[in-house]
Amino acid sequence: MSEIREFRIDVPQADLDDLADRLTRSRFAEELPYDEVTDGVQRGPIQPGWEYGVPGSFVRDLVARWRDGFDWRAQEAKLNSSPQFTTEIDGQTVHFVHVRSPRPDAVPLVLTHGWPNTFVEYLDLVGPLTDPAAYGGDPADAFHVVIPSLPGFGFSGHTRTRGWDAARVADAWAELMRRLGYERFGAHGNDAGAIVSPEIGRRHADRVLGVHVNQIFSFPSGDPAELSGLTPEEEGYLRFLGGFVEHSIHDRAQQAQPQTLAHALADSPAGQLAWIGQLLAGVPDPDVILTNATIYWLTNTAASSARFYYENHHAERATEPTTFPMGLASFAYDFRPLRRFAERDHKNIVSWNEYDRGSHWAAHDAADLLVDDLRGFFRRFR
Repeated sequence: MSEIREFRIDVPQADLDDLADRLTRSRFAEELPYDEVTDGVQRGPIQPGWEYGVPGSFVRDLVARWRDGFDWRAQEAKLNSSPQFTTEIDGQTVHFVHVRSPRPDAVPLVLTHGWPNTFVEYLDLVGPLTDPAAYGGDPADAFHVVIPSLPGFGFSGHTRTRGWDAARVADAWAELMRRLGYERFGAHGNDAGAIVSPEIGRRHADRVLGVHVNQIFSFPSGDPAELSGLTPEEEGYLRFLGGFVEHSIHDRAQQAQPQTLAHALADSPAGQLAWIGQLLAGVPDPDVILTNATIYWLTNTAASSARFYYENHHAERATEPTTFPMGLASFAYDFRPLRRFAERDHKNIVSWNEYDRGSHWAAHDAADLLVDDLRGFFRRFR
């Protein structure tokens, strides 16, 4: 089936009433007193008070806002202001936003979100990307924008078969862009999207203009020779990265047993909020966090989104270096790749920009920088 159907979010009131009831009856985890947890000193990427994981104060405050101050219907109307569609690709429902630029010569661009974000990650970029002139930009920098929901995430619904790893998603995105009439296109991704997008370039090099990402996941291979000659700055970065990986448990937990964890998340909205809060906590607008939490809750996609990690962990990985044009926009409060390892794995990095602000979720807190970087990177392919 290749039919493309219009889609509109319309959550039954009974589902919202059930959510409100569950939030009212939340039972919160016990924890050590704050003074026992921390001495107020930040160590590496771990914020004081977060040494044992997401603290109760974060969860309690957001649960209260979710229950008493968050208006899902207002958020629903905002989401529905973007034209949404669904189609079936490789047996899987794919939900996506598609906004064409008023300029017919605009570059088609597929934007892939991360976990635990959703297609919400890129909605605020649609206007500046599709109609740059209306936002003080050069009209020639326009894009036709496609924002799919990863299979198993949000309104794409549950995955129904094994094997939905980054390579399979890349093939689905190539087919989606073909159905929309885009034979040549660019790709951008953040977080999980920064894993999927290079796979699009690797597997569909004849159709991809270039790949732009916020992270390049290139790390030491274990060969001691690779670590010779590191600068003190590079050695410090590797220590930072080690602390980040050690403290962030979502990778290991979801790679190992995504279904075990999901039973708790499917039954407790407070638990769902805490689980995604470990990575979304730095997003400036709490309603963005709650909108994402509500989408995961209402669609019951905690399990299927977690399976993306399992599938990638168990998939055969291509090892040959890539040759398609790649660009990196690296933001201040995110883990930054070491260029020597990135250039080992990607032989055609044509743009490398490091910024002094912005986080892992730059589309939320440094959107202007991200939009400018996307425009600059793809300008060379117009």
